[in-house]
Amino acid sequence: MTKTIQANQFDDISFGALTGSLRDFKAKQGTDMLGRTDGFFHWQEERRRCDLWPYAKSTATAPRTHCAAKTDGGALMEGVNFASQDYLSLSSHPAIKEAATEAIKEYGVHSAGSAALLGNTRHSLLLEKRITEFLDGRETVLYPTGWSAGFAAIQGFVRPDDHVVMDVLAHSCLQEGARASTRNIHFHGHLNVRAMERRLQKIRANDTENGILLVTESLFSMHSDTPDIAAMRALCDEYNAVLLVDCAHDFGSMADDGRGHMSLQNVLHDVDIIIGSFSKTFASNGGFISVKDRATAEYLKYYSATQTFSNALSPVQAATVLAAFEIVDSSEGRDRRRKLMDNILYMRSEMGKVGLETLGDPSAIVPVRVGAEGLARIASRDLSNLGAIANLVEYPAVPQGGARFRVQVMSDHSHEDVDKLVVLMLQAMRSAEKEYLSLCDDHPSLMKNQRAAAQFADCVRDAA
Repeated sequence: MTKTIQANQFDDISFGALTGSLRDFKAKQGTDMLGRTDGFFHWQEERRRCDLWPYAKSTATAPRTHCAAKTDGGALMEGVNFASQDYLSLSSHPAIKEAATEAIKEYGVHSAGSAALLGNTRHSLLLEKRITEFLDGRETVLYPTGWSAGFAAIQGFVRPDDHVVMDVLAHSCLQEGARASTRNIHFHGHLNVRAMERRLQKIRANDTENGILLVTESLFSMHSDTPDIAAMRALCDEYNAVLLVDCAHDFGSMADDGRGHMSLQNVLHDVDIIIGSFSKTFASNGGFISVKDRATAEYLKYYSATQTFSNALSPVQAATVLAAFEIVDSSEGRDRRRKLMDNILYMRSEMGKVGLETLGDPSAIVPVRVGAEGLARIASRDLSNLGAIANLVEYPAVPQGGARFRVQVMSDHSHEDVDKLVVLMLQAMRSAEKEYLSLCDDHPSLMKNQRAAAQFADCVRDAA
């Protein structure tokens, strides 16, 4: 089904709605701190006027494979849903909903305290033990969100004279945790092991006294690619560094045993600090940090700010995640992961058949390249109008001129769902190409993005 309102005619689209990025408004200066927000809001409103603001949608029904949603302006859309993070389709699973209901009956809905001050419940204590068992005896500390766990894993351990070496595409929570801890932050090229080694070598040549934390993700969500974790472990051993891996997107949803790339690469015991998120596979907000001994875990509980000074997971959340772990670590969980991977491989194959370029490696995230930001904004609008929901990602979250759809696959999707998305995405991109190239004729300054648009046009013409 389509949106209940029609898109603007393309001759009404302004130059400003096709250009600019969030980065343009981040570092504004001047004494009027609050007034500095005006420029962003005017740009945002212009994109809304042209129906080219794709963010802040809300679901009007449960986030299943087909759902209804609204724009932040209230326009209704509905159709096949590839925008929700529910990789094993557990958020509406009957056992999950029953566990949440029973927890409410027993505890109510709120933890009413931090974990240090009476915020734990029977469910959260059982969840810590369950994750510890799942990770072969590691000690586990729970956090109210995955973001807070990522931030805490760095802020809790790193001190001002220490060093953090991290991938240039590391998640916001990891970068902000590093900035809160030290000025000694050393970025390296994405997945570049040789660049990692150069950074470590240079640090140790000048500093043999302080700690080094080497930070990566097991699956980078914007690119769907993964590092060589064993090679990173070897570098840590050589340069006396600690290895941190954020497993937000593959933990629970990948590998036959559900342990993600740590299992696929056989490196579970080689990682010093493991970060996990519940929001992608385990049907709830929340996250955890897993370490190798109790002393390290106890230190985190009292020196990582987002644990000590945040209310603990609610009993509903803890019970939900606990029930999800029982499914993930069962034959049903294995079946769901296999069905998920079947959908992923089928989608990537079908996208390729029609000339749409998927990036990275097979995972529940399938990035589909578009190119120029203006082109991508029009394609996103058209895709929603046609009856498919997928998230647009643009600069600065991805490289400039590298805008893409971040398609998110669920185990409950059918091949028919995938077929529909592929047809509608190709249709949206073809119509967007025609419109964008016409606008480039009217606005010559848009031609600086023409290279990216032309690359996409070649792709579409090959498919036709």
